[in-house]
Amino acid sequence: MFLSELKIWNFRKYGSGDGDDPGLHLRLNKGLNLLVGENDSGKTAIIDALKFVLQTQSYDYQRLEEEDFFLQSGIEPTDINRAKSLKVECIFRSFDAENNEAANFIEWIGIEKNKDGHDQYFLKVTLNAERKDRKISYDIKAGPDDEGTQLDGIARDFLRVTYLKPLRDAESELIPGRRSRLAQILKSHEAFSSVPEADHTITKIAEKANKQIEGYFKGKDENNSDIPDQSGKKLLSDINEYLKEFFTEQEINKIAKFAISGQSLSGILEKLILNLTEENSGLGSYNRLYIAAELLLLKRTHYYGLKLSLIEEVEAHLHPQAQLRLIEYLQNEIADKSGVQLIMTTHSPNLASKVRLDNLLICKGDQAFPMGNDFTELEKGDYLFLERFLDVTKANLFFAQGVILVEGYAEEILIPAIADILGKPLSKHGVSVVNVQSTAFLRYSKIFKRKSGKGMGVKVAVVTDNDVKPDSGLTEEHITKKRTEKKAKYNGQDIETFISPVWTLEYDIALGGLKKEFYTAVLRAEKIQNSDTYGLTPEKITEVKKTVELDFTTWTSEPKTEQEVAKAIYEDYMLKKNISKAIVAQCFAELLKECEGTEERIKGDDKLRYLMNAIKYVTE
Repeated sequence: MFLSELKIWNFRKYGSGDGDDPGLHLRLNKGLNLLVGENDSGKTAIIDALKFVLQTQSYDYQRLEEEDFFLQSGIEPTDINRAKSLKVECIFRSFDAENNEAANFIEWIGIEKNKDGHDQYFLKVTLNAERKDRKISYDIKAGPDDEGTQLDGIARDFLRVTYLKPLRDAESELIPGRRSRLAQILKSHEAFSSVPEADHTITKIAEKANKQIEGYFKGKDENNSDIPDQSGKKLLSDINEYLKEFFTEQEINKIAKFAISGQSLSGILEKLILNLTEENSGLGSYNRLYIAAELLLLKRTHYYGLKLSLIEEVEAHLHPQAQLRLIEYLQNEIADKSGVQLIMTTHSPNLASKVRLDNLLICKGDQAFPMGNDFTELEKGDYLFLERFLDVTKANLFFAQGVILVEGYAEEILIPAIADILGKPLSKHGVSVVNVQSTAFLRYSKIFKRKSGKGMGVKVAVVTDNDVKPDSGLTEEHITKKRTEKKAKYNGQDIETFISPVWTLEYDIALGGLKKEFYTAVLRAEKIQNSDTYGLTPEKITEVKKTVELDFTTWTSEPKTEQEVAKAIYEDYMLKKNISKAIVAQCFAELLKECEGTEERIKGDDKLRYLMNAIKYVTE
């Protein structure tokens, strides 16, 4: 069985929907579920909601607080403004008939129709909580109806989850101690639970060691013969001599002895430490060791309870390569092949890029959005494409408050520079520029399109070229129609398309009011491209300046039209000499920052208005 649905009413940031609808209704994958999103996007609230309903295998102490009850954003946090009740509902499906999993919950099980019209079991477990006079009361019930009945202890234990907290001190979790986590894990494993404690091999090993220790302090070996080292015997004898003086004659039979404490199996396990053979291992190594130990509980052969693990910040203390290795194993071997359900949170674009897109759930605002095929407008081919090309540099779009999709390095470099000049720095507004390195905008933009018709609340700007050469022979009506079709292709659900006015980014800049600075950037880029060793020296800068002034004087005196100047800069020079667009953009961005009055010149340049509008759209 697995957790199929989670519904939340008035818990933390998740309020209530219309009527009796939950504030959050989340459908989960049977295998891996990776919750991604920026800080305060609700990832931890989802994990904690599950912990309150299901509780943990480590019996972590937890209780509801006033702050757990929903408070509308922007409202003063007073008692009267906070919700009086909350509810969390978990629905489980896919019970294993072969192992009769449903028998563990026979009193609370329900029957429903699946997609194919066949009957299937489901289990609904609900936490209801109320607060009154600063007191919080709650109960956890199960049943197919809205009332339900109390779960008994055995059934509750079958629903307990394994939980790894964020910023975990994995090393301390694996050291000896009363009720140590390691002892809990080992005692639950069939290696220890399937044999009576007194008959277990480890118990017998401990008994033998205990007899040898007792023998040392008696000065005898296993055959009751004297041992060479009698210092232990003398030490114990001295203690007992003191005791004779301390006790009365009625207590004279009290004699001291040495022994290993905790001879029960539990006591022995509480003294074990799980360590790495290599000394001076760091937090990242121990984090992986701890996860490996916790997986023992989920891969028990004869355990028919819920196999669900909650892991917060799975990347904790791990460098990028270790993150990739871990998530790849968890996704492919644990989730896909072992029937274990994983619900994990991450802030790492590295992990988000490695996990299959349909295993992601994007937390945004007061919602969480599964990325499976049932929920997005992505086609099967789109998933395959994105699995190939959605790398770590593009995966930051999952964490952004706004996204600008561009088709090349020039736009990727130039747009943030223009945004800075306009006083709208993209980083401050949580906006990511994602270079799709092609015209595959539709595949990336559809990540944000939902089959429900309601967007994700993330503004997405698609910035693309008009791609109509000035001498194409197309009528203005035909060009307008093509622009309209392109916008219709991408637009919808918070996605807007911004198209260059004439041809390409570079041609249009050369056509606008910053053509001289752009031509300077082209010539500087040529110098840099042809001399990686020395780069742009002061002598080359002076040479470029002279060339620019000379050419512009010539073009003015001829005279050339604006279109002819743009063609000379872009087609006849930049394209024919194969000068890198990325280097040109880098040089142009630097020039824009150096020049005085650039902000007003950019604002007054109608050829750059589409870029300004895109920036404005995602930042306001």
